Amino acid sequence: MTTEAFQKAVAEAEELIRNPPFEISEQDLAEGLDYLAGSIRSSLQMAFDYDLEHPVLINPTHQYARQGLDNPDAIYFNAHLTDGASYVVSGRRGTTADLSFQVMDGTYSDAGAPNTVVAFDDRELDVAADGTFEWRFGPELGLSRGSTLIVREVYDDWNAEERGTLRIQRLDTAGQARGPLTPERVEKRFGVAAKMLTGRIRTWFAFPEWFTYKEPVNTLTAPASTPGGLASQLSSIGHYALADDEAMIVTVPVAACAYQAIQIGSAWYISTDYEHHQTSLTRAQSRVDPDGMLRYVVTERDPGLANWLETTGHPRGVMMLRWQRLPAPLPETDGPTVEVVPFADLPSRLPFHAEALITPSDYAARIADRQVGIARRMIS
Repeated sequence: MTTEAFQKAVAEAEELIRNPPFEISEQDLAEGLDYLAGSIRSSLQMAFDYDLEHPVLINPTHQYARQGLDNPDAIYFNAHLTDGASYVVSGRRGTTADLSFQVMDGTYSDAGAPNTVVAFDDRELDVAADGTFEWRFGPELGLSRGSTLIVREVYDDWNAEERGTLRIQRLDTAGQARGPLTPERVEKRFGVAAKMLTGRIRTWFAFPEWFTYKEPVNTLTAPASTPGGLASQLSSIGHYALADDEAMIVTVPVAACAYQAIQIGSAWYISTDYEHHQTSLTRAQSRVDPDGMLRYVVTERDPGLANWLETTGHPRGVMMLRWQRLPAPLPETDGPTVEVVPFADLPSRLPFHAEALITPSDYAARIADRQVGIARRMIS
């Protein structure tokens, strides 16, 4: 059967989800099966849109197909590259906080992260007055079969910034037609999707073990280059474990950069529901205290505060802070500090607690803004 390999991979992936290397609740299992559905969708998309002769920019990671502690503020695009070929990436720069490009010499796997060949943001491009640009590259980068281009367009204000446009073209095959479909070619692509599916699940089981869970619980690292990620981004990573009567206060200075954000993730190493819950906040979405500090409160119970990060039924999870387009290295003193306190003590432990309070209707308006912001991106 043409789909036999893929059917077996789906069954294997479900077994991995039902028996992960960590304890899961009924809610975790439901979210894991939803994660599986998104992984099936993404694996099929990547396998059937895959074309080394005529590559396209694919959006494989979004709110319906999450992976790798995906950034709620980012739109991701991937393209497969090969050795000896020449390419042009062109488009129009939108008004988003950041637009970055990364070429890697492979893809993520449970054996490790690929090496970055080149990574930069649009400040290194010649962007015309109308916002148009192009970047040409090829054999000089030392590309190999299996090299991958990743483009990230990142929002600070979901409802004010506008997407740009992007496309990729392989120059040495421009004007040539694709070959005809054959049953053998389709079967091969189902086989590729099968490998992608199980590989994706195993990879994101392994990745947080290498980095995040090596850190003590309820701590965040000093800002550093993101492990296995974009070299021009700094991040702080950690994981939390909180009782129902506890809250975590994360305090971090406002940085002089275009993009600064915080997010929570689940045990599946994916973002939690950032569309209908406030599980992430950019600087534009955050309340800044009068002393120039951002103070976030991570807890399950509603503290009535503007900068509440909802744990949405996850007493344990992962966390990440990101900084992009920094004009200079970020000193360790500008990184986050963490304090776990009794939930009842929040009024006395937050310097500007009274000023940070918001009403339930104001919080509902925040969620409505998030829903509109995600709909505006149309990243599905």
